[in-house]
Amino acid sequence: MAGLIERWRTSARYAGATDPAAVDAAGNELVERWREPHRHYHTIEHLTAVLDVVDRYASTASRPDLVRLAAWCHDAVYDPRAPGDRNERDSAALAGTLLARAGLPAAEVAEVRRLILLTAGHLVDPADTDGALLCDADLAILAAPPPGYDRYAAAIRREYAHVPPTDYRAGRTQVLSALLALPALFQI
Repeated sequence: MAGLIERWRTSARYAGATDPAAVDAAGNELVERWREPHRHYHTIEHLTAVLDVVDRYASTASRPDLVRLAAWCHDAVYDPRAPGDRNERDSAALAGTLLARAGLPAAEVAEVRRLILLTAGHLVDPADTDGALLCDADLAILAAPPPGYDRYAAAIRREYAHVPPTDYRAGRTQVLSALLALPALFQI
């Protein structure tokens, strides 16, 4: 976990955070959120995978450290029972609070919030390289080899265990159909 927290500190510092104690407190809170027991896919492993993709393609972004901060916060609030884009809106609000407290300038806080909100539908203007990188990183599991994708699908089903099978299949079909209807699933 120490290496992961150091990745958070480094991104926050390079993005302009000025309060090291608040940065550490925020990083610890985020780690605890990503480790909540009801999560089966939206876990530390997903966070790490998203950060790894962001790092791999950081040269495509104009503000890679803001993309990293958005990655850290994009599913920080995750309740499978929440309606619509509630998790993304709540995650963006949490990011705003944590990052402002850490001394990140207001414009950077606003950009991180904007990036997080893009993950609600993954519809990104092709000229938005930061948004494209975050959304591509978030959806990278969809391009995984079959065994990885199968583990993802099973973990998502566990997160939605409260949904009856017929309703779950209809909901997953709707989610995947919406992604396939995007102008491009991946942009980077």
